[in-house]
Amino acid sequence: MSSTWNNLGLHLSIFGESHGNGIGVVLDGIPGGTPINLDELNHFMQRRAPGHSSTSTRRKESDQPEILSGVLQQDGTPFAVACGTPIAAVIRNTDTHSADYEQMSTLARPGHGDYTGHLRYHGCNDPRGGGHFSARLTAPLVFAGGICKQLLALKGIRIGAHVLQIGSIQDTFFDPHSIPEVLFDTIAGKAFPVIDNDAGKQMITAIEDARLDQNSLGGIVECAVTGMPAGVGDPIFGGIENVISSAIFGIPAVKGVSFGAGFDFAEMTGAQANDPFYMDGDEIKTSTNNAGGILGGITTGMPVLVKAAFKPTPSISRPQHTVDFKNRTDAILEIKGRHDPCVVPRAVPCVEAAVAVAMASFLIHN
Repeated sequence: MSSTWNNLGLHLSIFGESHGNGIGVVLDGIPGGTPINLDELNHFMQRRAPGHSSTSTRRKESDQPEILSGVLQQDGTPFAVACGTPIAAVIRNTDTHSADYEQMSTLARPGHGDYTGHLRYHGCNDPRGGGHFSARLTAPLVFAGGICKQLLALKGIRIGAHVLQIGSIQDTFFDPHSIPEVLFDTIAGKAFPVIDNDAGKQMITAIEDARLDQNSLGGIVECAVTGMPAGVGDPIFGGIENVISSAIFGIPAVKGVSFGAGFDFAEMTGAQANDPFYMDGDEIKTSTNNAGGILGGITTGMPVLVKAAFKPTPSISRPQHTVDFKNRTDAILEIKGRHDPCVVPRAVPCVEAAVAVAMASFLIHN
């Protein structure tokens, strides 16, 4: 499977299945001597972990990573240092209900990778909980991204994200010109990661209504990078947008990625879309930031702004028409098990992690 991501010397490989013994990651390329705060890393992972709110799955996993290599920890403290060798970690699966999937192992769950995975891997893929296609595999990504976030922070580069939209309910956008670090910290400290708490309450109600209706909702995560110096990146296939997108699309359920004004560019004129330059003391800035901090695949020095659109959770408990792809017959499917009625709130740290991995690869290279 294509479960390895790499760019400019930073390599990331994710392994495991949703209901296997464990899932894990190998991260190669983190410079030796990089300090790692393990408490901070675990806190970041807990933002993604399931079972902490009514908007998430009832599956309970501690998501405590067991670091196997590449990190030297100071005894009795949360402080560690990267050795410069591959960092490997495993996260044990402790709350699996595999029996929920036994009766539908040959039924194509609409919206899932069951049928396509069966075709691609000749029926040898693990169907329990989605196997290697499961969003459970974002936990190792968040581990790797948490390390990369700390590496970036050493250079004054901060990454934060929030739930921008659930269904038709929208949160406040990040200020495209200037985003205070304290805002990132405030959002990260919330049980439901939004800027506007009133909008968050409406989103929570909508998600709960969808759950009670045996349905689900999709939405959008907005992510920002501040402190990234101008002149980082490459044109054509090595651009900032290309690399960030490739990492974000590794998150299951992502169906769209845009930067800055994104698809709104289609409704603009050139005069509206262009970001005029001006001098701010000795710094060159733009008075608007429709480009999302990127021109020609290279950073401008303005905040990098990216949005990721997530489809509604495909695991809904309503009866659905499908097929038995082994017996080649029509069937009706009623999905059992524990599923998020909306993946977007828990996807916020996943998007931060993917963006951090991408940006760290450029930082290490430069």
